[in-house]
Amino acid sequence: MAHTPTVSLIKGDGIGIDVADAALAVMNAALVRRNAELPTITEIQAGAGYFAETGTDIEPGGEEKAGESDAIFLGAIGLPSIRHEDGTEISPHLRLRDRYQLFAGVRPIKAYPNAPQRLADPRAAGIDMVILRESTEGLFYSAAVHKRAEVIPNQEVRDIMRITRSTTEKLHEFGFQLAERRRARGKAGKLTCVDKANVFTSQAFFRQIFDEIKANHPDTEVSYNYVDAMALDLVRQPWEFDVMVMENMFGDILSDLAGGLVGGMGMAACGEIGETIGLFQPAHGSAPDIMGQDKANPLAAILSAGLMLDYLATKTKAEGYEAAAALIDGAVDAGFAQNRLRPMEFGGDMGTKAVTQTVIDVIGEL
Repeated sequence: MAHTPTVSLIKGDGIGIDVADAALAVMNAALVRRNAELPTITEIQAGAGYFAETGTDIEPGGEEKAGESDAIFLGAIGLPSIRHEDGTEISPHLRLRDRYQLFAGVRPIKAYPNAPQRLADPRAAGIDMVILRESTEGLFYSAAVHKRAEVIPNQEVRDIMRITRSTTEKLHEFGFQLAERRRARGKAGKLTCVDKANVFTSQAFFRQIFDEIKANHPDTEVSYNYVDAMALDLVRQPWEFDVMVMENMFGDILSDLAGGLVGGMGMAACGEIGETIGLFQPAHGSAPDIMGQDKANPLAAILSAGLMLDYLATKTKAEGYEAAAALIDGAVDAGFAQNRLRPMEFGGDMGTKAVTQTVIDVIGEL
């Protein structure tokens, strides 16, 4: 049954506040343009700034409240000057990943006309791929917020790379289905397993499960790449890849590298999807040095809002949400193609508000 979508909003820290406001404004404009009902939004206080004020990183009951919505939208979390006593960052969003098992980290990487292209090869203008990063285990299983590392005080620390069958099966199945949906939309639809199976037993297990799931998808083209070779190929020939599935830490690193190929982290959208809820956020940090100065590029957050609408369309069956998601993507494409989007991040003359308003204007024209 269709129902009005609900969203938990965590603006967080630094430019997270600026870009979250921008994303919501664009999302609402796209929904209105497609005659769709606006979601019900509940704001939750969390982040480093909240920690500095209260001694806790999320409001009482905030984790539970976030999970009661259909989706979570996050601006950015963290401030370099505010840390735990052990030096680690304030990271309530990592607990949300773990608590709600948001195993599928979707990182679209797309080149836009008139946006910076770091590679001279003309084929780089056609980069359009997705890094699928497992987001609950791997080496991040031992992230400090989870307190799972084995610590011998001031002598040694042992972190764990955890690969489980249950999570990895879901991840690879998600990857094959994503590749198939992209093929249906005219993309290559090729799925690459990225691992370090030649060195780590855990990674050999990761590849083993990939091959097991592959048997259920005989029509999907697959390939394999070790993570170090993948880093090379992302610089050497990124146009040869479509969807790449990998462990958590590998995905954390390679998604930033890939984002740099198409302009920078200001374009890096992200969705983290589990079986019951999804969390959507720009992949960049809080950039406190430019917070509140109308300098942040809001496009990563805006594109993340588009990912969220697409997710909500499937989850809630809300009318117009899929069309609104496509409208956001189309408006960013058209805005760059017409040279109307010129973010300061790329040396342009447009701050957060101007970029946001331009996307809204283009939405009104499409």
